[in-house]
Amino acid sequence: MTTQAGAERAIALITTDHPRRDEYLRWAMELTTLPTATGREGRPAAWIKEWVEARPDVAMRTDEHFNIEVHFQGANAADPDAAPIYFTAHLDHPAFVVASVGSPTDALLEFRGGVMAPYFEDARVVVHVGERTIAGTLTGKVYDPKGDKDAGNPGPQPEGGTEGAPEGTSGVFPVFACEFDEPAGASVGDVATWQLPDAEVTDDEFGGILHTNACDDLAAAAAALAAMEELRLARAGGMDVGDIRLLFTRAEEVGFVGAIGACKGGFMPKNSRVIALETSRSFPHDSPIHGGPIVRVGDRVSVFTPELTSAISEVANRLAGRDSTPRATEQAPAPGGWKWQRKLMAGGACEASVYCRLGYTSTCVCLPLGNYHNMADLSAVQAGTNETRPRVGREYVGVDDYFGMIDLLAACGLGLPETPSFAERVEKLWDERKFVLGEG
Repeated sequence: MTTQAGAERAIALITTDHPRRDEYLRWAMELTTLPTATGREGRPAAWIKEWVEARPDVAMRTDEHFNIEVHFQGANAADPDAAPIYFTAHLDHPAFVVASVGSPTDALLEFRGGVMAPYFEDARVVVHVGERTIAGTLTGKVYDPKGDKDAGNPGPQPEGGTEGAPEGTSGVFPVFACEFDEPAGASVGDVATWQLPDAEVTDDEFGGILHTNACDDLAAAAAALAAMEELRLARAGGMDVGDIRLLFTRAEEVGFVGAIGACKGGFMPKNSRVIALETSRSFPHDSPIHGGPIVRVGDRVSVFTPELTSAISEVANRLAGRDSTPRATEQAPAPGGWKWQRKLMAGGACEASVYCRLGYTSTCVCLPLGNYHNMADLSAVQAGTNETRPRVGREYVGVDDYFGMIDLLAACGLGLPETPSFAERVEKLWDERKFVLGEG
């Protein structure tokens, strides 16, 4: 299957009459509203397991670190010499885990993730006890492993390690006291999340915005599953689909721990091409929502594998009929049509840096995200110009960007080219054009 044919088929998803469009949006809504936290990703993992069990032509396996791989039946998943393409996403989101329970109405909560300190003050949360939710209020921070303004990113411990940490807590993460509105019946290990309005899709001139609890990274996980569904149906219809696999990792928000484990344990063959999926903070004038999915060339830690980034960019070019940014010798395209972006996105780090560092060919595709890590009015809070008290809010992504990510992944599954390295291109340019140097 050629890349062009893959592009022609996958582009149908951006049309409003695609037969599975509503279903794929429902998957995003369901996954992004499931309570999840680092080390407590059981609910989205169970959702994925049910998804796999409903499809006899796909299968799943897990590693010792509870990472999940989804692959087509018949693939030799454990073959170390295989060369699959992976779409990867993480299943955790910044949230609280009950560390100890003092009484039916109070508990200590560890926060696992990165959120600025002002957002915790008197914040409202809900603890998830089985199918019940009980609201409460944070009454103060009782332990901070490094004592600075960034409550969710613990740094090196002082000598003595976890000295001063409340009994029953890990000593690695900040701890907050919480008083519940009513007896909660909470237990150690229960997940607590911010108290947020119900998820919804609001209309706008570009086709809508999905406002929900945890786009990062469950919206990308839903997009990966939707792309796999398109490829599964294409395969059943006799189309040539490559060895496409999904990898869902754990504990990304506290240092990519699940991804590191997957690499160190050899869960992915070393010949894999790994496309990490993320939802990354949008900046309106650089990486706007409704600008299309972003082929991310790097993050604040590293740049990714250039050849794989270029290969995905080639697929995106074919979908859009143009490059992400017009060259100086080109006319700007007319508004509308399939859109995409190519950006560095240096405001944070992602698992692609881990995969590259540990020997894999890897890059990233991401969705531009609003209210990053649920921090509303974040730019003003960071600048100290906010006129209202910092408060958490629902994260949000463009519906068109979400479907654009599905399109791009499906097209990659139907024909991701082998892109020559830049070194090869340099040699080719030299061989073809060195004659001009002798013209005087």
